[in-house]
Amino acid sequence: MMEHGRSRWLGVYSCIGLLCVVLAAPVHGQGSAEDYARAARVQELSHGRVFGGELTPHWIGGGAWFWYTKMDAPRRWRVMRVRSETGEQRPAFDHDALAARLGEAVGRELRADRLSLAELTFAPSLEWMTFESDGRRWVYRIEGDVLTEQAVEPAAEAQDKQRASAEDYPLGRRGALSPDGRWRASVREHDVYLQHVGEEGWRRLTADGSAADGYVAQFLWSPNSSKLVVTRRQPGDDRRVTIIDTAPDDRLQPRTDTYPYLKPGDRVTVDRPRLFDVERGEPITTDDELAPNPYEIRAVRWRGDSSAFSYEYNQRGHQAYRVIEVDATTGASRAVIDETCETFFCYSSKHFAHYDDARGEIVWMSERSGWNHLYLYDWTTGDVKYPVTSGDWVVRRVDRVDTEARAVWFWAGGVHDGQDPYFLHYCRADLDGGGVTPLTFSNGTHTAVSVSPNGRYLVTTWSRVDHPPVHELRDARDGTLICEIARADTSGLEGTGWRAMEPFVAKGRDGETDIYGVIVRPTNFDPTRRYPVIEYIYAGPHSAFVPKAFRAFDWMMHPMAELGFIVVMIDGMGTSQRSKAFHDVAWRDLADSGFPDRIAWMRAAAEHEPAMDLSRVGIYGGSAGGQSAMRAVLDHHDFYDAAAADCGCHDNRMDKIWWNEQWLGWPVAEQYEHSSNVADAHQLGGALFLTVGELDRNVDPASTMQVVDALIAADKDFELLVVPGGGHGSGESRYARRRRADFFVRELLGVEPRWE
Repeated sequence: MMEHGRSRWLGVYSCIGLLCVVLAAPVHGQGSAEDYARAARVQELSHGRVFGGELTPHWIGGGAWFWYTKMDAPRRWRVMRVRSETGEQRPAFDHDALAARLGEAVGRELRADRLSLAELTFAPSLEWMTFESDGRRWVYRIEGDVLTEQAVEPAAEAQDKQRASAEDYPLGRRGALSPDGRWRASVREHDVYLQHVGEEGWRRLTADGSAADGYVAQFLWSPNSSKLVVTRRQPGDDRRVTIIDTAPDDRLQPRTDTYPYLKPGDRVTVDRPRLFDVERGEPITTDDELAPNPYEIRAVRWRGDSSAFSYEYNQRGHQAYRVIEVDATTGASRAVIDETCETFFCYSSKHFAHYDDARGEIVWMSERSGWNHLYLYDWTTGDVKYPVTSGDWVVRRVDRVDTEARAVWFWAGGVHDGQDPYFLHYCRADLDGGGVTPLTFSNGTHTAVSVSPNGRYLVTTWSRVDHPPVHELRDARDGTLICEIARADTSGLEGTGWRAMEPFVAKGRDGETDIYGVIVRPTNFDPTRRYPVIEYIYAGPHSAFVPKAFRAFDWMMHPMAELGFIVVMIDGMGTSQRSKAFHDVAWRDLADSGFPDRIAWMRAAAEHEPAMDLSRVGIYGGSAGGQSAMRAVLDHHDFYDAAAADCGCHDNRMDKIWWNEQWLGWPVAEQYEHSSNVADAHQLGGALFLTVGELDRNVDPASTMQVVDALIAADKDFELLVVPGGGHGSGESRYARRRRADFFVRELLGVEPRWE
């Protein structure tokens, strides 16, 4: 019996292994009770059998040495010390000796391979180290094998020191009080007031504020305190979504709740910076010609010499993005940077700006070349000084910019020919156009990097879905490999039946573009048999989703495969992290979801793996993946036979404004209906299983109910599971996952599960 109330959904992301029942469906070993039981145990095959998958270097001094914890087995570890220049490593101290000394001090026997050493630090000379254990602080002299207890600074004294240092920080430029302390600003009844500190009374600076168009208490003072920027706000729509908790924990009767939730086409709140002359006590007129229709205005900042302030303007529809500067004396505006796109400016994941006031430069991210790169702008002229990076690859994210060193460090994809373009690599580029220096080279995705304090060395970790993590020490100047520090130990997986995901690449719809995905097989895979294929889909344009780093277990795919399926995941066109053209396929067409590429990939994969039976194909996903999953059996039911869609945004007009307007644009027009599962529900041509949580605050649950209504109107058969008390992702609760598994067993294996 499941727990009463909402607590029964707490295990939303638990795997099928927590089922307390077993289905009996013995048909040639597929979808049988044995398969369900194996699916319940599949996570156990990998749990606790991979050691050393992560490595965190702790630099000693400037970085000549570092230490890390090496795990050899469950709850067995050693502290290793590495010389950065050569890569020579050895135990950082005699673990047996320290265990003996510490055991004597605390009065019990300690194991050398299980020492608890919190807050461990080494002296730059490596002669001694400090750590905390048993609630006490210790100093251990390594060479002399001498352990002494160190007095612990009282918490109150530490707090006093923290408060004292915090009080030393300068006031900063935001807030009611001016930097020089002479002026105080206030907003009353939607208008701006100013007071000279030490004098009574307030001077009124505006008289035109109202609730519909008034000022709010967001102040940005110029560094010299002579000018003030105040936010003027026009409130947007107050759309609210109403949800019903039909089975609340604390009462019998249902409860309703509402929450703010703007949808595409709604009027957004518009904040505009307004300029005031402090000494004269009056506004300076500015115009909005360069920012006529904002979706958002952000990053308001002053120039260091107080001559101007700037802000970033994101135009409604996301086809224009500007850095606008306003002269502090005249109020005149100019566009320092003006990005315009025929499709969309991907501000949510491909935006970066670094403002260097001292040099009058801006490091700016742009896809203007067709690939996401960095450019160095002259702040004064608005001209591009240099493309900092360039080529048929992409900058994925910026780590740091050092204007003194004239360099930028960043993560890139596709920088090495012959590798998966989604693999992350760490790079450095010269800000003055001197080129890019890759700092990692191994054929895998790099998930971590640590740079020594002196900037000479870096430690990286890389892996692939079919290759366990490897930890390397490299020269931070040119990426030269100094040594391989360690590799993850996966020997514990041998003999368990565990199978790594297989990466696979095939051409997409155009016959030229490489499409990347993975293949997941059951642990009892028999290459002489034929298996139905199920695709796990997430096709949102905001990112790419196919795993690249090593994972011994994937809770979304491995349990499903154990039931007698081959499970695949694919990044088709329209997803991110490739070229602008690759991404633009999603523009005003979320219904596409990359299906032509996915189908082409699966057909090529079936030639590579003949056990894949493409006469029986299913698909499942949640949220945007739920929308795409249902779309498969609307537009491509000649290929997909069954779809399970959880909490889908089935009509983008019903979903959150920021995500949907970014890809489908503004104003709301026919492109929204073109991608609507509700509008096309009558096209349903395959089996469909819908799930939704009635308390979903991410995607309006009415989106699912409206597609249900359209299916009923079209006299279409389908299955529906509404989860009382469930939120977003309720389709991944234990019960819903079992129901989804049953659905595919029936539809693709031809088995009717029954309870024992």
